[in-house]
Amino acid sequence: MATLVARPRPAWVPLAPAQERMWHAARLGRSADWNVARALRLRGAGVEVDALRAALMCLVTRHEPLRTRYPATEHGPAQHVVDPADVVLDVTESAVTEAELGSAVAATATAAFDLERDLPIRARLLVLAPDDVVLVLVVHHISVDGRSMRPLTRDLITAYLACRGGTAPDWSPLPVTYTDYTLWKHAQLGEFTDEWSRATQQLRYWANTLAGRPALLALPTREPSFPPSDPAAGALLPISLDATTHAGLLRLAQERRASLFMVLQAAFAVTVGAFARSTDVTVATAVPGRDHRLLDELVGNFSDDVLMRVRLDRAADVDELIDQVRRVALAAYAHPDTPNPRLKRCLPQDPDLPLFQATLVLQRADSPCPATESAPAPGLSVTEVPTGVVRAKHDLEFGLTDHYDALGVAAGIDGCFLYPTARLDADTAARFVARFRTVLALLAEGYRGPLAALHAVTGRPARSGTRRARVAV
Repeated sequence: MATLVARPRPAWVPLAPAQERMWHAARLGRSADWNVARALRLRGAGVEVDALRAALMCLVTRHEPLRTRYPATEHGPAQHVVDPADVVLDVTESAVTEAELGSAVAATATAAFDLERDLPIRARLLVLAPDDVVLVLVVHHISVDGRSMRPLTRDLITAYLACRGGTAPDWSPLPVTYTDYTLWKHAQLGEFTDEWSRATQQLRYWANTLAGRPALLALPTREPSFPPSDPAAGALLPISLDATTHAGLLRLAQERRASLFMVLQAAFAVTVGAFARSTDVTVATAVPGRDHRLLDELVGNFSDDVLMRVRLDRAADVDELIDQVRRVALAAYAHPDTPNPRLKRCLPQDPDLPLFQATLVLQRADSPCPATESAPAPGLSVTEVPTGVVRAKHDLEFGLTDHYDALGVAAGIDGCFLYPTARLDADTAARFVARFRTVLALLAEGYRGPLAALHAVTGRPARSGTRRARVAV
């Protein structure tokens, strides 16, 4: 068994499995769809722009993925880590007014990266006043994931405070690098040319599991516009579930020896199936991929999508559906490392079609930050500014967060539904969210009957009871 340790670096370092989809999307001209942007507003006496520049350099020196290029080579796409001494950061400074701030942030967030030539990070310092600066930080998803943003932001603030005081950041050395992780992951997986390797076994599992599924769900989408709209331009609809519904869903999960996520994914599959008029739906979720404690503090892309094929016609009632989703989810979690581009080549479908159109991600709400993170320095406030940019890479996407009080009691679930405006209109999106909420309300209230009733409900939740949902006619 390969061990995760610092190891010698070969001349050629392949991409990690989680990076391959982003690299191929960028080659097809979709690089900007994978930008991860954050805008931090620093206010207070003595905001120092030069210290911010120095802090960004410290951040890039500490975290290798932020100074990595991804060229195509004769062996395939590779990671090329740039020496800190050779790094030239893309940082510009400009004065803006409050009225200009939104458009300036959005313009920075949507500019594409050339992954073969550019470093995957850029920053803009938007100066509203001497003591009011917005730092817009954009990193390509190939180099970060959602869990990277907390250590990235924390390390940036730590570095800024140190640079402002004329010292170096006092942080503990990272035990391993992202390159060490990549080499360790490939040592675990082996080669696809070896029929007994873990990589081949995972690919074989997915090829067999997905064989014969509908290649494309017949969702109620818009007619294509002319000229064509931006395919990734998106919109958001908020969704929230109260503590009572949250508690009811947890009870169902406990009864069926499942997780809250599995119950949510079962309801999602039912809703997708009803909209697509299909009993065979493939939905997806993201897995964190940080399966070793040494990876917790690293900035990098470890997360990837896993697919779950749900056969609604093979479940007579709610209990059987959740049991099926539990089995399917556990099998998916056990096979998380097959890159989507490689899997597409093994399936009898048009390679231009997506592997999935619907995805749901559930994450636990962060615990409150320590005081040193929430109040970085006396007289300095750091708040996040919305970027105003919404990019939708899938037709139907829920990002949900479950909340708990200090005693661990369910406090509610909230999040957003993200959809591409070129594919769905606002009314269709609202109906989809309403139907999903109705299905969840029925499950939370105790409905355990046939799935046909869940397929038939409209987007208007029942006022009371578990069998009073309105039925579409």
